[in-house]
Amino acid sequence: MSPDKEIRVAIVGVGNCANSLVQGVHYYRNAARDQEIPGLMNVVVGGYHVGDV
Repeated sequence: MSPDKEIRVAIVGVGNCANSLVQGVHYYRNAARDQEIPGLMNVVVGGYHVGDV
């Protein structure tokens, strides 16, 4: 991850979707760009990796 490609996110609420987002980003943040990840259709979207969130 490079600092110029980092995406900053704010979450309002504490529901299942917010929980899934936080857990997924934490779990997959160090995944390789070419790694296949079960549950994610695309690891890279628009040049941004899941670890950039």
